[in-house]
Amino acid sequence: MQIDFAGKRVLVTGGTRGIGRATVEAFLEAGARIAVNGRTAGSTATAIGALGNRERLLAVPGDIATAAGCSAIVSAAVQGLDGLDVLVNSAGIGKEGRIEDFDEAAWDEMLDINLKGTFFCIRAALPALRTSKGNIVNLASDAGLIGELGLTVYCASKGGVVNMTRAMALELAPDVRVNCVCPGYVDTDMVRRDGIEQADDPAAAEQALINYAPLKRIAAPRDIATAILYLASDDARFVTGAAFQIDGGSTAGRSACE
Repeated sequence: MQIDFAGKRVLVTGGTRGIGRATVEAFLEAGARIAVNGRTAGSTATAIGALGNRERLLAVPGDIATAAGCSAIVSAAVQGLDGLDVLVNSAGIGKEGRIEDFDEAAWDEMLDINLKGTFFCIRAALPALRTSKGNIVNLASDAGLIGELGLTVYCASKGGVVNMTRAMALELAPDVRVNCVCPGYVDTDMVRRDGIEQADDPAAAEQALINYAPLKRIAAPRDIATAILYLASDDARFVTGAAFQIDGGSTAGRSACE
C-alpha cells in the first residue's frame, strides 16, 4: 500500500543528490509538495528541472552550515509552502581520515553540516511544525551507532544526531515526532567518489563495501527514502525517538570468525 502525502508540505535539505534526492522523488510520487534544498541556486534548479512536477516543487537553496543559513532556508520553505508538515534533514558530508588528519577547520566543517545544521534547521522549523503537529526525520548513520575505523569525526557527528534525536523526541512530545534513520553504505555519488574511486584499487574497495553488511550489498538510495516516508507518515504515529537501522545487518554484530 502506497503512503499518501497529498496536501502535505515537506522540506528536504540536501535534496539534490543521493538519499535526499531519492527522498524528494518518493514524496513526489506520494503527492506531497516539497521544498528542495541544495547548497547553491544552480544545483537546486538543475535538480528540480530533472525531477518534473515542478508545480509541486519549490527551490530553497542555501548552506545549512550556519544558523543564519538554516533560518533562511526554513523561512523560505514555510513561506513558499504556506506551512510545514515534515522536515527531512538529509544534508550531510562524510570524510575518512585518521585523528591526526583532522585539524580544527575539518572538524568544524563536519560538525557544522552534519550536526549543527540539523539542530538549527529544526529550531527554525519548530513554530510551523508545532502548528501542523508535524514531524522530523534526521539522517544519521550506522556510524552513529557503532565506531568505525578511520571515521572518528564522522562517527562523532552522526552519534550526535542519534542522541539529539532521542532528546528532542522527549522535549517535543506530544506535538512533534522526531526520528532518525541510520543507513549503512548507500550507493551515492559521495560514497563512490570518496569510498571507491579514490582508492588504490577501486574494484577491491567496492567489494569491501559490499561485504561489509551481512546482506552483502550496498543499499540503493530508494531503500532509505522508503523508510523516511514511513517514519514521516501517519502509519508511524506512535513512533518517536527511534534510530531506524537500515544497514543490511552491519550493526547487528560480527560473526565469531571475523
